[in-house]
Amino acid sequence: MSTSITDLFRLDGKTALVTGCSRGIGAAMAVALAEAGANIIGVSGSLSLKESDTGRAVFATGQAFHPYRCDFSDREAVSAFIAEVKSRHPVVDILVCNAGTIRRQPAAEHSDDLWDEVIEVNLRAPFILAREFGREMVARGGGKIIFTASLLSFQGGVTVPGYAASKGGIARLTMALSNEWAASGVCVNAIAPGYISTDNTEALRKDAGRSAAILSRIPAGRWGNPEDMKGTTLFLASSASDYVTGTILTVDGGWMGR
Repeated sequence: MSTSITDLFRLDGKTALVTGCSRGIGAAMAVALAEAGANIIGVSGSLSLKESDTGRAVFATGQAFHPYRCDFSDREAVSAFIAEVKSRHPVVDILVCNAGTIRRQPAAEHSDDLWDEVIEVNLRAPFILAREFGREMVARGGGKIIFTASLLSFQGGVTVPGYAASKGGIARLTMALSNEWAASGVCVNAIAPGYISTDNTEALRKDAGRSAAILSRIPAGRWGNPEDMKGTTLFLASSASDYVTGTILTVDGGWMGR
């Protein structure tokens, strides 16, 4: 008997690890997975270990929320975080690597420190997380890994060379891991958000000229909001996408179609 379409999107009994979940896109992703039945391991550099908006939203769905804090620019902290999660949560079924940072400075003035920080948080840490949890998914014969990419996985942007390089790298990493792990039942995909109203785009939204230029190119005629990521995240985390791997799905109001 075939599984009903609604059941394909259920995540009952699954555990999802979501990085960068304290606000914005990551918070929306965590809540979406909880609403579908997953328990959530949430982590960010600023997440409260007692109470948080994300934790309250997850608990409201009836699912468990396990909060952690990690500085993803610190290699030792990342390794310690992974070890702690593995000791407390033997199985991570879904890994969502969303944590990221952006530093704006013209390329000719873009310092080594800014470059290193962005690459460390946006590219190295996601690879390490995917390698460490993906290895166990491969051994179990299944799992879902979702990276947060960007429109700058396809374009160059302006005054954000480190960010563009890191997100281009995420796109290729998505494909590389998929090529190796798809035969073991591990689906690796990425979501490329368009211009979303979050902390990362605050400077753009406050620049009247840039904001107007951006809106003029978006066929949907508006900035996106974090909740626009929920459906795509659930699709890629669920059995509904078991034959989808190695792809970067844009959620951009039509930006890339122009």
